[in-house]
Amino acid sequence: MPSAKILSEKQAYVAALKEKIAASVAGVVVDYKGINVADDTKLRKELREAGVEYAVVKNTMLRLALKDTELEAMSEVLEGTTAIAIAHEDPMAAARILCKYAEASKGAYSVKIGYMEGAVMPKEEVEAIAKLPNREGMLSMFAGALTSTLSGLAVAMQAYADKCEEEPAA
Repeated sequence: MPSAKILSEKQAYVAALKEKIAASVAGVVVDYKGINVADDTKLRKELREAGVEYAVVKNTMLRLALKDTELEAMSEVLEGTTAIAIAHEDPMAAARILCKYAEASKGAYSVKIGYMEGAVMPKEEVEAIAKLPNREGMLSMFAGALTSTLSGLAVAMQAYADKCEEEPAA
């Protein structure tokens, strides 16, 4: 039986982890076995620059933090080595970085499950989201679509105006 001090430290850790998850917009749980120190340092730096908090967690602690939340279903995959990446701003940042890294590691590092805005996402959905362009990319695609639609409308209106000018003269 752990001492009262250790037990209170663990309870505080679980409460803080639960609070971080609740305050986040998205997160990804990964299996980090097979990662070396140099790659881990590089990965952590990239995640930190993207505003993503990354930490190795004990399965029991994460399971307790997820208990009685809408994300409790994530507990089913908590086996083996586990780390969690928590995004507070860009909901796709963690998925994008970790899936890119998992693909490059050829199986040594893998995504287990994720969540976004309170909904649990299986591994396949996390990987699909990682392939989407970021917010700026989506906005530029939307602007391009609007521009092409508007320019097409302008060409059609000009053609109609030209046709109307020619008809009375004929």
